[in-house]
Amino acid sequence: MTHSFSELVIGDVFVAPFVVYAVAALGIFLALRPILHLCGFDKLFSNPGLAELSLYLTILGLLTVAF
Repeated sequence: MTHSFSELVIGDVFVAPFVVYAVAALGIFLALRPILHLCGFDKLFSNPGLAELSLYLTILGLLTVAF
């Protein structure tokens, strides 16, 4: 069983599905940032920037696997 990927077409240019997943993951991550800040997410880690990058990559990986 193969998965048929549907490319996004913007002005006669094909955009790979991974780019769509990356943009969707960025949107989800940006929506979660204020909530995480209120919960004290940045105080839990010694390097909060790296923790946020890891969270973004986790969201991106989950979107890639799910769709």
